[in-house]
Amino acid sequence: QVQVVGSGGGLVKIGGSLRLSCAASGDTSTIYNTGWYRQAEGKARELVAFISNDNYTDYRESVKGRFTISGDAKNIVYLQMNALKLEDTGVYTCYARSLRYGNSWGQGTPVTVSP
Repeated sequence: QVQVVGSGGGLVKIGGSLRLSCAASGDTSTIYNTGWYRQAEGKARELVAFISNDNYTDYRESVKGRFTISGDAKNIVYLQMNALKLEDTGVYTCYARSLRYGNSWGQGTPVTVSP
């Protein structure tokens, strides 16, 4: 099995920064993709960013240029979030996707951006 632990987040003012972490452990050998989804209250869950085990990265359009994902998809991954906006508020949940186990999920981390 793969265990995933997400951390970071919190309360920040508009324009501020936060960093999220996502650590995978256990049988990580077949992980090929790690990233974050987020869900705002009353809205659908959306993919924010991911990094693959060959260091390919991708972001949803609304966070490009502000968020940076980095790290090792099979070990620990970081999401640096800069220039935060009110619309970035939500619960951020990291995942690790592996060939053997599919998606393994960490716990949700609340991010609140205040005026």
